[in-house]
Amino acid sequence: MPVDPLRVISDLKELRALTGSADGAQRVAWTPVWLKAREWFQEKLKGLPVEHHYDAAGNSWTTLRGDSDRALILGSHLDSVPNGGWLDGCLGVLAGLEVMRSLAEDFDGRPPITIRLVDWADEEGARFGRSLFGSSAFAGTHTIEADRSRTDRDGVRLEDALRNCGIEVEQIGRAGEERTNATVYLELHIEQGPVLEGRGLPLGVVLGTKGVERHAITFHGQEAHSGSTPMRVRRDALAAAAKLALEIRPIARKHPDAVATMGSVKTFPGIVTAVVGRCETTLDMRDLDAKVLASMLREARDASERFAKEEGCTVDWSRIWSIEPIPFDQQLIEFCEEAVRETAGVSHRLPSGPLHDAAEVARAGIPTVMMFTQSLAGLSHNKAEDTRVEDLTLAVQAFDRLARKTLSWLSEQG
Repeated sequence: MPVDPLRVISDLKELRALTGSADGAQRVAWTPVWLKAREWFQEKLKGLPVEHHYDAAGNSWTTLRGDSDRALILGSHLDSVPNGGWLDGCLGVLAGLEVMRSLAEDFDGRPPITIRLVDWADEEGARFGRSLFGSSAFAGTHTIEADRSRTDRDGVRLEDALRNCGIEVEQIGRAGEERTNATVYLELHIEQGPVLEGRGLPLGVVLGTKGVERHAITFHGQEAHSGSTPMRVRRDALAAAAKLALEIRPIARKHPDAVATMGSVKTFPGIVTAVVGRCETTLDMRDLDAKVLASMLREARDASERFAKEEGCTVDWSRIWSIEPIPFDQQLIEFCEEAVRETAGVSHRLPSGPLHDAAEVARAGIPTVMMFTQSLAGLSHNKAEDTRVEDLTLAVQAFDRLARKTLSWLSEQG
């Protein structure tokens, strides 16, 4: 049975109407609206020859049993950021459901390989700042002790929010049991960026997720009166930070897919009549090549020291967070490339700047690949997020081709 992209689009619109507002999607994980979305999804499973359960971390698993226990996993996430878009995450879940429907029909409910569909719990981390919650528990990279103390802006503890949803924080590590027989993982997602649209392409093949180096950088100068302190003797911490903010742009531009962002600046004392004595900034650098990422970080550190010296300041660095680049499986990349070309006629390979659950699955040693579909104006994480109907149609069709190619390959392996 061929997949029905229009049914996927209809389901997406139905979910948007049920769990959105005039400001966008409101499916923030561990909230009543998110639970409503999951209940709605359960209704979509009626009549299918599948089993369903939630694991210890709240991940939602739908299983179509096959002749072999080895599992081909399709997945993404239903949760959203506040005032989010109608496609981010949920496109992959509902396209995966449509592929599962089609395979169940074609194989009379018993494919040669088990097919599993997962809706990962709390990919976004919007409420508690803990992104990739469910997939990291699955992969065994979770941090219970760090998670236990997390609170939302109202002071509610993550541990208590989990318990309200039937999840005990001490048990989330048991989600790793779902790795048994996991053989391959495939994920469809909107690009959330402008690359495919800029090339006039509906679909792309994702090479992997970029590594991230995220640091806090503080320049220390000397507070002084803005009216009486001559320019030549000032030790202006903001001036040093501003120079660095401009310098990271050419550092990143040396590499075709690298990005670097200074996204936060705080000045002290922060008044109009004082030279800035302390400037706190943040730096986020990303690339798919670990050597490139290390080189960019080294150049940024050297530049910060140089600019601090020029302005009579000192500078301190503190790592906020980092993750290594996660390359995807080469064989699956080839299958994805074939599926995209057969569907859309042309393809493009690109890395993902945003992190995804697929990265955690790949970290667990499970062969993984992602497929992107174009995002209009490159927008995501807001209500303006959109993709053309014709591109969504191609995405569902290409994802089905990818799943079938992978299923055939796994079947041949015995």
